[in-house]
Amino acid sequence: MTTRRAAAITVLLSTLAACATTAQPPIETVPKVELSRYVGDWYVIANIPPGIEKPACNSIEHYELADDGSIATTFTYHKKRPDGPLKTLHSTAYVDDHDSNARWGVQFIWPFRAQYLIAWLADDYSQVIVARDKRDYVWYMARTPSVSDADMKAAEARIAAMGYDITQLHHVPQVWPAP
Repeated sequence: MTTRRAAAITVLLSTLAACATTAQPPIETVPKVELSRYVGDWYVIANIPPGIEKPACNSIEHYELADDGSIATTFTYHKKRPDGPLKTLHSTAYVDDHDSNARWGVQFIWPFRAQYLIAWLADDYSQVIVARDKRDYVWYMARTPSVSDADMKAAEARIAAMGYDITQLHHVPQVWPAP
């Protein structure tokens, strides 16, 4: 075996070992979600957003339960500022775990589904944290456009405990009534 080949194999094995030791466990979901209580409007308070959501203000996620058990989702936001252009995105969510209703797949483009995990939910369904095992995106949402500082700090602590880098957390501007 050549020295170059041995070095390449060593680098590859080291990389694989590092990946294996840094893998995080799956996100735990809440034990049970009553879909009839969960549907409706949720204001996005903070998130680690996908690119399309980075310029969002006044973000609202709306869920509506369909007769077939799917969940119609509508995401509305104003681009860049509260009086910016209104944008609307539609998708369909499917419950993947009917025992808990806390694991969904959200489909924007057929046949691909994005993971949606209800990782924390207030007992009164007033606040929620939606996460992903990849820890690439997270959403902290509430039924109202603002939350107390104490609630925000508690949400940040929960998100950090899930293994997210909260320095990446973006506080979504919610200015109501919208200009």
